[in-house]
Amino acid sequence: MKEKRMKQIIDEYIKAYNEFNVDEMLRNVHEDVELKSTTNGEVNVQLKGINTLKNQAEQSLSLFEKREMKIIEQLINGNTVENKIAFKGVIGVDFPDGSVKSGELVKLEGKSIFQFEKGKIILIEDVR
Repeated sequence: MKEKRMKQIIDEYIKAYNEFNVDEMLRNVHEDVELKSTTNGEVNVQLKGINTLKNQAEQSLSLFEKREMKIIEQLINGNTVENKIAFKGVIGVDFPDGSVKSGELVKLEGKSIFQFEKGKIILIEDVR
């Protein structure tokens, strides 16, 4: 797959993510997609399949009033694209444990790795 097309798909995915548009996020996602989220070396989310990813994305829509993910740096190696990411969002709900309140601004940095198969995203791995 050409680098330009992989970058375009990632840009479209992130734009849809920022706009809370789940259907557009999934437009170029493989039906067997895997999502992994790791924090401090510990896997805290692992999902398999486009329907599972869609359900998780829809359930998490209310977590933020606003959100913005930006690519700071991008490294392409074959069919894998590693993106250094800056994220900021305004929390939309109080967390049950009291750790975060609605209206609070959250800022994070990390990386999101996208892997492609047959022209679609087959792996999304978020590392913080």
